[in-house]
Amino acid sequence: MDWLFEPLLFLLPFGAWWLWRRANPTAEPSGPVLGLAAAGVVLMLGGAVIYGFSRAQDRHAVYVPPRLGPDGEIIPGHVVPAR
Repeated sequence: MDWLFEPLLFLLPFGAWWLWRRANPTAEPSGPVLGLAAAGVVLMLGGAVIYGFSRAQDRHAVYVPPRLGPDGEIIPGHVVPAR
């Protein structure tokens, strides 16, 4: 049943919106609500862009995937700079 939890969390806001629309079929969201929603979208996109630029690696760097070391310990994945 664990596989069901994440899709339900994803669908929960859509279900809440659908219930609100069923309970208030003629009601429209007010201007401040739409403004706050637009601000949230802009902040989310801006945060994603900033995060992407802050985590960017050198174009020619090589990613070394995680592996098992000689003593059975996991060596985490890392990026090796270009030579």
